Amino acid sequence: MRIDLTSVMADDQTNAQKFYTEVLGFMTKMDTPAGEFKWLTVVSPEVPDGVQLALEPNENPAAKVFQKALFDQGIPATSFGVDSVQQEYERLSALGVKFTGEPTVADWGASATFDDTCGNLIQIHQV
Repeated sequence: MRIDLTSVMADDQTNAQKFYTEVLGFMTKMDTPAGEFKWLTVVSPEVPDGVQLALEPNENPAAKVFQKALFDQGIPATSFGVDSVQQEYERLSALGVKFTGEPTVADWGASATFDDTCGNLIQIHQV
Protein backbone atom coordinates (compact mmCIF):
# COMPACT_ATOMS: atom_id res chain seq x y z
CA MET A 1 0.00 0.00 0.00
CA ARG A 2 1.23 3.51 -0.78
CA ILE A 3 0.01 7.08 -0.92
CA ASP A 4 -0.63 8.08 -4.55
CA LEU A 5 -2.93 11.04 -3.96
CA THR A 6 -3.66 13.51 -1.21
CA SER A 7 -5.53 16.78 -1.28
CA VAL A 8 -6.01 20.25 0.10
CA MET A 9 -9.14 22.32 -0.14
CA ALA A 10 -8.96 25.43 -2.29
CA ASP A 11 -11.43 28.28 -2.19
CA ASP A 12 -10.53 29.07 -5.84
CA GLN A 13 -9.03 26.37 -8.07
CA THR A 14 -7.64 28.82 -10.63
CA ASN A 15 -5.80 30.82 -7.99
CA ALA A 16 -4.66 27.61 -6.31
CA GLN A 17 -3.22 26.27 -9.55
CA LYS A 18 -1.37 29.52 -10.16
CA PHE A 19 0.05 29.63 -6.60
CA TYR A 20 1.05 25.97 -6.47
CA THR A 21 2.72 26.04 -9.90
CA GLU A 22 4.05 29.57 -10.38
CA VAL A 23 5.06 30.27 -6.78
CA LEU A 24 5.72 26.89 -5.15
CA GLY A 25 7.08 25.29 -8.33
CA PHE A 26 4.86 22.24 -8.66
CA MET A 27 3.72 21.03 -12.10
CA THR A 28 0.13 20.52 -13.17
CA LYS A 29 -0.46 16.79 -13.64
CA MET A 30 -4.24 16.61 -14.23
CA ASP A 31 -6.53 19.45 -15.29
CA THR A 32 -9.81 17.91 -16.40
CA PRO A 33 -13.27 19.52 -16.38
CA ALA A 34 -15.60 18.02 -13.79
CA GLY A 35 -18.90 19.87 -13.89
CA GLU A 36 -18.50 23.46 -12.73
CA PHE A 37 -15.09 22.59 -11.25
CA LYS A 38 -12.17 20.46 -12.45
CA TRP A 39 -10.11 17.49 -11.40
CA LEU A 40 -6.90 19.38 -10.73
CA THR A 41 -3.70 17.83 -9.40
CA VAL A 42 -0.11 18.98 -9.12
CA VAL A 43 3.12 17.06 -8.60
CA SER A 44 6.70 17.78 -7.70
CA PRO A 45 8.86 18.30 -10.80
CA GLU A 46 11.45 16.16 -8.98
CA VAL A 47 9.04 13.19 -9.05
CA PRO A 48 6.55 13.81 -11.89
CA ASP A 49 5.06 10.32 -11.52
CA GLY A 50 4.98 10.55 -7.72
CA VAL A 51 2.29 11.54 -5.25
CA GLN A 52 -0.30 13.91 -6.67
CA LEU A 53 -1.80 16.75 -4.66
CA ALA A 54 -5.42 17.40 -5.60
CA LEU A 55 -6.52 21.02 -5.33
CA GLU A 56 -10.10 20.29 -4.28
CA PRO A 57 -12.83 22.91 -4.71
CA ASN A 58 -14.09 23.81 -1.27
CA GLU A 59 -17.83 24.05 -1.82
CA ASN A 60 -18.94 21.82 1.06
CA PRO A 61 -20.16 23.97 3.99
CA ALA A 62 -18.75 21.51 6.55
CA ALA A 63 -15.38 21.51 4.80
CA LYS A 64 -15.33 25.32 4.79
CA VAL A 65 -15.86 25.36 8.55
CA PHE A 66 -13.13 22.74 9.06
CA GLN A 67 -10.67 24.54 6.75
CA LYS A 68 -11.26 27.88 8.51
CA ALA A 69 -10.95 26.29 11.96
CA LEU A 70 -7.58 24.75 11.08
CA PHE A 71 -6.38 28.05 9.63
CA ASP A 72 -7.59 30.10 12.60
CA GLN A 73 -5.87 27.71 15.02
CA GLY A 74 -2.60 27.86 13.05
CA ILE A 75 -2.73 24.19 12.09
CA PRO A 76 -1.21 23.32 8.70
CA ALA A 77 -3.43 21.40 6.28
CA THR A 78 -0.40 19.41 5.12
CA SER A 79 3.39 19.45 5.08
CA PHE A 80 5.86 19.32 2.20
CA GLY A 81 9.41 18.02 2.56
CA VAL A 82 12.26 20.26 1.45
CA ASP A 83 16.03 19.90 1.45
CA SER A 84 16.52 23.18 3.32
CA VAL A 85 13.74 24.96 5.20
CA GLN A 86 15.86 28.11 5.45
CA GLN A 87 16.53 28.25 1.69
CA GLU A 88 12.86 27.63 0.84
CA TYR A 89 11.78 30.20 3.42
CA GLU A 90 14.06 32.79 1.80
CA ARG A 91 13.05 31.86 -1.77
CA LEU A 92 9.33 31.90 -1.04
CA SER A 93 9.52 35.06 1.07
CA ALA A 94 11.22 36.81 -1.85
CA LEU A 95 8.22 35.77 -4.00
CA GLY A 96 5.81 37.37 -1.53
CA VAL A 97 4.70 34.25 0.34
CA LYS A 98 3.47 35.12 3.83
CA PHE A 99 4.89 32.95 6.60
CA THR A 100 3.42 32.75 10.10
CA GLY A 101 6.90 33.18 11.56
CA GLU A 102 10.57 32.43 11.12
CA PRO A 103 11.69 28.81 10.58
CA THR A 104 11.98 26.79 13.78
CA VAL A 105 14.38 24.00 14.63
CA ALA A 106 13.46 21.01 16.82
CA ASP A 107 15.08 17.68 17.67
CA TRP A 108 13.43 16.05 14.64
CA GLY A 109 14.34 18.80 12.11
CA ALA A 110 13.20 22.23 10.96
CA SER A 111 9.89 23.68 9.78
CA ALA A 112 8.11 26.84 8.70
CA THR A 113 4.45 27.50 7.94
CA PHE A 114 2.96 29.73 5.23
CA ASP A 115 -0.41 30.89 3.90
CA ASP A 116 -1.16 29.26 0.54
CA THR A 117 -3.61 32.07 -0.41
CA CYS A 118 -6.32 29.42 -0.90
CA GLY A 119 -7.54 29.11 2.68
CA ASN A 120 -4.80 26.87 4.10
CA LEU A 121 -1.67 27.00 6.13
CA ILE A 122 1.01 24.75 4.67
CA GLN A 123 4.12 23.60 6.49
CA ILE A 124 7.49 22.90 4.92
CA HIS A 125 9.76 20.57 6.84
CA GLN A 126 13.30 19.27 6.73
CA VAL A 127 14.23 16.11 8.62
